[in-house]
Amino acid sequence: MTDSLGYRMKFGVVAPSTNTSVQPEFDDMRPVGVTNHFSRIVIPDDPVHSNEDFNELVMRIRGATMEAIDSVMTCSPQAVVMGMSAETFWDGKERADTLKAQVEERAGVPVTLGSDACQAALKCFGDVKRIAVITPYMPVGDDQVRKFFEDCGYEVATVKGLKCNSPMLIAHETPQALRDALIEVNDPSVEAIVQAGTNLAMAKVGAMAEFWLDKPVLAINTATYWHALRTNGIQDKVQGFGSLLSHY
Repeated sequence: MTDSLGYRMKFGVVAPSTNTSVQPEFDDMRPVGVTNHFSRIVIPDDPVHSNEDFNELVMRIRGATMEAIDSVMTCSPQAVVMGMSAETFWDGKERADTLKAQVEERAGVPVTLGSDACQAALKCFGDVKRIAVITPYMPVGDDQVRKFFEDCGYEVATVKGLKCNSPMLIAHETPQALRDALIEVNDPSVEAIVQAGTNLAMAKVGAMAEFWLDKPVLAINTATYWHALRTNGIQDKVQGFGSLLSHY
């Protein structure tokens, strides 16, 4: 017998307890017969005003992740999706590969990371080499994202960090603020724009921006959910979230 609602796929999704964007955006992109089951990485909503504060936030997430994995596995998902971003970029590609291996060993099922998803998504758009990135992070987090993409062979023209003042407040960035950030990082030499930070609600803004920028705009939640679907055999095209989900 199979799950009555998730008869095609049950995803276990792990996200920080302060995150209010991953769950609604993933659910909006969910095909019929696929279900998302959330587990929270419990962290406080402490202020973030410096690189030191941001480092402490990442360490708190790292310390609580495996407990959240254990929790979600009790519903027997067929795959796990990491709905958190900074940790998946931290210390570059080699560390991201190590993290994926550790989580897959713990969960015993395939795992999707946002960092992997972004590089896989970029490959859909041809020979993209030069990108720009938007994050909600402090500079230390921006440096980690830059390192990851450079490890993967991309030239990073610029990283725009919004320096959000707490993990929960990331979700308070308005569509207008995200639009302005896209305009700021765009220039004719940039072939694609990538957004990191899963609590930034960029999925629909990114889709709209593709139309007027005439280039790929990859919101990390869209890229991550797309990658989870495709690597687990779900090929449904989903409209309203940009060309990645509607065409690839």
